[in-house]
Amino acid sequence: MDRKQFLKTCGFGCLAAVAGATLLQSCTSSQILSREIKDTDLLVPVSDFILKKGTETAFKKYIIIQNEILKAPICVYRFNANDYCAMFMLCTHQGAELQVFGDKLQCPAHGSEFSSRGILENGPANEDLRRFPVAIENNMLKISLK
Repeated sequence: MDRKQFLKTCGFGCLAAVAGATLLQSCTSSQILSREIKDTDLLVPVSDFILKKGTETAFKKYIIIQNEILKAPICVYRFNANDYCAMFMLCTHQGAELQVFGDKLQCPAHGSEFSSRGILENGPANEDLRRFPVAIENNMLKISLK
């Protein structure tokens, strides 16, 4: 294979990979949502966790809520219909915004890890994440930001 053919083949391969990734990403539902703050509560419909798969209903493990008033997003984990945990996505070490990987939140700056309940599992951070009380009223999560 000559150089020109090699570059052409690689170019088509890259285009196919980008197109495939875009197509797969559009099939998944977004887990980053923008929601309203009313008084001192962040309001999140319980339905934000629902995934419809044909006739079956499944649930997202977590969603990430953004609002322009907040310094950083809030991650909300769903453990069951009555058990949710909301936490600030800022590392307690130096304030970097955390990333979510399944059941863990991880700091991209220095590697601190936190559980899905915001409990420190691996430093250099030395404190748990800030958690917010969650109440369920009329199929709405009310996350108190006080």
